[in-house]
Amino acid sequence: MTPTIARASHFTTDYRNRLHETIRQLDLDQVDTAIEWFAEAREHHRAIFTAGNGGSASTASHFVCDVLKGASYQRDRRFRIMALTDNLATITAYSNDVSYSAIFTEQLKNFAQPGDLFMAISGSGNSPNVVEAMDYANSIGCRTIALTGRDGGKLGKLAQLNILAPEPHMGRIEDVHLIVCHMIAYYFMEEK
Repeated sequence: MTPTIARASHFTTDYRNRLHETIRQLDLDQVDTAIEWFAEAREHHRAIFTAGNGGSASTASHFVCDVLKGASYQRDRRFRIMALTDNLATITAYSNDVSYSAIFTEQLKNFAQPGDLFMAISGSGNSPNVVEAMDYANSIGCRTIALTGRDGGKLGKLAQLNILAPEPHMGRIEDVHLIVCHMIAYYFMEEK
């Protein structure tokens, strides 16, 4: 075994073991509550919004794809869900003309109603744009979920339900967030 492969083997084993430990610490009761809130939103024809930055933006978009297609296609009960990360023209216009911190809040002002569901994803929990959007969603009576890491940051404290990946490593935080999103989406894909 070459020194590079030996170092890589140690790294990958350690990464996997730490990821397993983070998954074991995940509060599944909170994930179950999120599933319940998604079911209630679908049942009452409420809109669902997701948002995040960077890898979390990709997770938000991926999650919406899973729910729009996998959990809605050819079903009588469908989800009304959108990722606020997906309209690049709107995001760049607000970023350029107003402020990057306004990109999600301003979209919520157009679409969100009391009783809708807003899920923000942030590894640090301190991204100003998701914190501002969470504050706005709470102020108009939305249900709010945060997927956070580390100590949850400002976002975790604002959310009505904070699903925390208790881990400092951003990669493993993002891994756990995607797993949580798959737990939610696949629950509805596989329900009978």
